[in-house]
Amino acid sequence: MADCNTNPSIMESKPLHPLHQIAETPTHKLLLKQWLKEEELIFSRISLKENQIDSVRKEITQLYCFFFLFHSLCLILLFNSSSNDLRGSAACKRSWIPSLCSLLCSLGIIWAVRYKTDVESHMRKLLEREKEDANLLGKCVEELKKKGVEFDLLKEVDALRRAKSLRIESKEVRKWSTRDFVTLVFFTFSCLVLALTRVILCN
Repeated sequence: MADCNTNPSIMESKPLHPLHQIAETPTHKLLLKQWLKEEELIFSRISLKENQIDSVRKEITQLYCFFFLFHSLCLILLFNSSSNDLRGSAACKRSWIPSLCSLLCSLGIIWAVRYKTDVESHMRKLLEREKEDANLLGKCVEELKKKGVEFDLLKEVDALRRAKSLRIESKEVRKWSTRDFVTLVFFTFSCLVLALTRVILCN
């Protein structure tokens, strides 16, 4: 009889699993649902930003190709026209026209490349921020699932808010970047094209 009396007490004293505790507590259950929904939204924003960064990188690559293709075609056309034209002095006097067009096109493409690289850099920072938010939220969700009703709502939620608000973006010291190197290469190539244009039309 004693064993029969002690068994129910043992069954009643067995603690519930944290997820069962959360399911029976409305506040914890609501918070878990809210965090899981927010986590899904963050993951969708991360996927969207990654796709946007890929598209911007493709546009930058297209600008690179267009830059070199444009100048190559211009030099070929100038060389063919100068070889067929016997009036070399007249062509030399008008050499400023193709030179000006080439220079304006080069400056436009250089500006577009720098703009797109700025967009890519900004979007990469936003992507890193979203990933940090996902890590913070994921840790809180794991803690809530482990602790159950022992999870202090006020303390943990306030800690999450403070972690987001006190997040300091590291500002790197301005250094020689890839964007600056590309700009220098494009500018040097543009100057070389101007010199070749002058040589082709005047010689």
